[in-house]
Amino acid sequence: MVVVCRRGSGMLGRGGICGALFVTLFQLLVLAVVQGLTEFLPISSSGHLVLTSNLLGWQDQGLVIDIAVHAGTLLAVMVYFWRDLWMITTGTFSALSGRPNQGFRLLIYLIVATLPIVAAGYFGLTFIKTALRSVEVIAWTTLLFGILLGITDWLCMTVRRMEHMTYGGVLFVGVAQVLALLPGTSRSGITITACRMLGMERTDAARFSMLLSMPAILGAATLAGLDVYQAGDLALGIDMAVSIALSFVAALIAIAVMMRWLMRATFLPFVIYRILLGAGLLYWVYS
Repeated sequence: MVVVCRRGSGMLGRGGICGALFVTLFQLLVLAVVQGLTEFLPISSSGHLVLTSNLLGWQDQGLVIDIAVHAGTLLAVMVYFWRDLWMITTGTFSALSGRPNQGFRLLIYLIVATLPIVAAGYFGLTFIKTALRSVEVIAWTTLLFGILLGITDWLCMTVRRMEHMTYGGVLFVGVAQVLALLPGTSRSGITITACRMLGMERTDAARFSMLLSMPAILGAATLAGLDVYQAGDLALGIDMAVSIALSFVAALIAIAVMMRWLMRATFLPFVIYRILLGAGLLYWVYS
């Protein structure tokens, strides 16, 4: 829960309860919009969430609120790519009837690509919660993986579509996605980089990356929801609901804008942004 002021804490001043509510909702608004705008852009949403709290002097909102705003972006990608989800659903039923098809194959691809990050997250989540949520780590990962995206997008061909993927290629993207557990790497950025290494067209690379986000975010949001239910923290549940709604709207806008942009341009603006941000953060950290 994002807590800045508490009732009776002596921090409310004249604002009283309304002042505490305003500050809390303001934080949720900022974090949700940051998440929604950055989740599917290759610039690291988790890194921006940590940086936002650090730069504004807020207490780290923690992984639960992070996951809540990720859940909002999950809803956004489901709405935007509803045709792909419908193809997967109908294709699965057809496959059960003995008629394999493209929709069912896409489902298998998403499952295979998700397995590596499930295993890595299970064994490394405790370490990630503590040691890696620092500005220094985010600075280095933002810079280095931004440069990698730029080099890959510049050098690699654009000759394949999503239908041309193989199980080996899908597994390669899944292993690359494990690196997204490092804050600042960017899940979308590293999976798009892997897809571009395989020669995929930019729009298809972004499309597969977004579809691949669904099982990962769904799993994390489910675990967070169980924690909230078991803790019986109603306030935390409300905070999560507000975060989900706000990030949903922001993410839907960001997805539409990026997909339209990639129809006629490259990832260069995102690469430049990451290099400037990473270099600036490194200067700030070490000076």
